[in-house]
Amino acid sequence: MNEEWLSLSEAASLLGVHPSTVRCWADQDQLPAHRTPGGHRRFRKEDVELLLRQKQAGAKLEIAYVVQHILRTARLTIGEGRLESEAWYLKLDEDARQQYRLSGRSLVQGLVSHLNVDGDGMEAEARSLGYEYASRGRRCGLSSVEAAHAFQFFRTMVVDSILDAYESAGLTSPKAWSDMLRKMNKFSDLIIITLLETYDAYQRSGK
Repeated sequence: MNEEWLSLSEAASLLGVHPSTVRCWADQDQLPAHRTPGGHRRFRKEDVELLLRQKQAGAKLEIAYVVQHILRTARLTIGEGRLESEAWYLKLDEDARQQYRLSGRSLVQGLVSHLNVDGDGMEAEARSLGYEYASRGRRCGLSSVEAAHAFQFFRTMVVDSILDAYESAGLTSPKAWSDMLRKMNKFSDLIIITLLETYDAYQRSGK
């Protein structure tokens, strides 16, 4: 075989999936395969690269669908009055409530932007949101625990939207889905860490 042929493991590495997945795709005729005299599968590199491009295009379409679903569900959730059942929310006056609703939308927009675009800037944006939640919580008289609950309310809303979109659409790109979850968790973890760090800094400074 010359260099344009790949082994099962090499094809799996290029596609970013487990070898058993490549074997399954070959059995389903999604990826042409050649059998060596010894019975081993070999794949033309150009066929593997074509399948990779097709999978990536499909993943982008699926992510776009999920993003739109998040935005629609977020608007519905914020407008349904679910906030009224939150103890921290009941402590706020109307102006503070409006500011928190805006914070919820900022979280959705920041997360959607992060899911849609690869590159730098994610950490700075997440930390900015964490500082925003902490500063607003302090101004509204919330404890660090209550401010964390406020953030978790909106985070849960976004996660539920993503899960609902995944279940209803029957998405077929496990790698795109796992990448999305990793990004989402990293983004939200940075927010909550920054929120708690900011509260701690306020407490130490006596403000």
